[in-house]
Amino acid sequence: MRSLLESLYYGSLIPDERVVSNDPKYRSLSRQISESMEAWKKKLSEDDFKDLEALADMYHQVQGMDMAASFTCGFKLGAAMMIEVLTGSNDPPR
Repeated sequence: MRSLLESLYYGSLIPDERVVSNDPKYRSLSRQISESMEAWKKKLSEDDFKDLEALADMYHQVQGMDMAASFTCGFKLGAAMMIEVLTGSNDPPR
């Protein structure tokens, strides 16, 4: 088994592909989205539905950018906490 650093180097550490929400509403909402898209596919012309899919794709791209920014922020915050703990900086006065 590779270390985390090796996995990162070789590109096999991709957190967003491994994460699935544990929220009990996740599967229900996901199913509702799929059903809604199928309903819109039947209502819209082929070109209009392609436009809707393009809009959804753009939304997913923005959502992915938000997730990457949140991951980066959380990682930096966690690392800063570890540095603070390990260096003892900001220890309460005695």
